[in-house]
Amino acid sequence: MTAPPPTITRPIVTPLRKRRSLALFVTPAVVAVIVIGVVLWINAQDFTAPGRAPEGRALDFGDLLSQFGQHAYLVGVSTVVVVIISIPLGILLSRKSAGRLGDAVLSIGGFLQALPPFGVIILMAFSPLGFGAGSAIVALVIASFLPVLTNTVVGLRAVEPSYIEAARGMGMSAGMTLRLVELPLAVPVMVAGIRVALVLNVGTATLATYIGAGGLGTPILSMLKLGRADAAFAVAALVTALALFVDWLAAVVERLVRGSSA
Repeated sequence: MTAPPPTITRPIVTPLRKRRSLALFVTPAVVAVIVIGVVLWINAQDFTAPGRAPEGRALDFGDLLSQFGQHAYLVGVSTVVVVIISIPLGILLSRKSAGRLGDAVLSIGGFLQALPPFGVIILMAFSPLGFGAGSAIVALVIASFLPVLTNTVVGLRAVEPSYIEAARGMGMSAGMTLRLVELPLAVPVMVAGIRVALVLNVGTATLATYIGAGGLGTPILSMLKLGRADAAFAVAALVTALALFVDWLAAVVERLVRGSSA
């Protein structure tokens, strides 16, 4: 009597998963098209024409690269600070011992994020930090820490109590349970919050130029002062490309994390 052939179980691929997989390939192509299009547009301009010299200086590739570096620095440092502050705080607020304090802190965080980012940046410039990158980074932290904090609390609170009880029943301490059970299960949700914070910071960092912190907002402001809306749009397209690229990188990391914790 021959044994029946083994049944091969194929993974179920939902339409949503297909769209997400497609987006991972489409987004880099869109970013490349935007960047190449802006570069070609700048090269096609005649900045030697009368009255266009200031525009040519503002759109110099060397200056744009330097301003891109300033922008990336503001986004990177502020996001790291957000992660350092929000994740430990979120862990503390997710504990039962925190009681209603967690909801109160989240409410305060919601109020802070509701403040206009431009107003926060300007107010920080008149703080002891003064004008410059330091004030801009603090303002970006205020504007983007809530998604990471909220997702940390929500992710940890969403862990099945039975998993925690099983870990404690195996003799794990509260710290070991948090480190080996709760955090690995909550990491995908936490990474999603960091992804939101990154994209928020890319857009908000364009306002840092108003307090002398540089970034890609500098050529945008210069072009608007010169009445060159097309040039301002070109630089804004670069900011959009940066936001899309950062979101794509974060999506790749989120996908890897979800796969490893599945």
